[in-house]
Amino acid sequence: MLSALDEQSVADRASSRKAMNNEVQRLAETCVRVLEHRSASAEVFIQLAERAIKKHDYKNLDKLADVLAKRYASAEIAEIVRQTELAQIRAIAYETLAMLPVSSVAPLLDDPLYSDIAANALEQKAFEYESEEAREVLEQFENTFDAREE
Repeated sequence: MLSALDEQSVADRASSRKAMNNEVQRLAETCVRVLEHRSASAEVFIQLAERAIKKHDYKNLDKLADVLAKRYASAEIAEIVRQTELAQIRAIAYETLAMLPVSSVAPLLDDPLYSDIAANALEQKAFEYESEEAREVLEQFENTFDAREE
């Protein structure tokens, strides 16, 4: 719905229907506020973050990033990394994963869809945040991975 409203807003801006454009923009902003406060979906986060980037609304992008660790499960954050094409959004998601407890990220190592993402986040946590726990989990993962290849 938000995508359709944004498209309509762009189309109305090109025409002379200013009143209609204002109404569509208000409706889109209402939709954004509801999604920001209720959603915990990777697809919705990406859509809202892309919208904020397109509008150069970095204050809103920061607010979205702050909510990520509070509301989203680690698998959903990994899904954001997997699905997004924008480096800015991927960086926010990786940073959030690296800030989560190791116990929240480690189970993703067993999921072939997210194992590389989880390993990268744990590596960031181990080296940038000097987490011994993350380093140990990574070593165990690498040993298990090497054993599977042999």
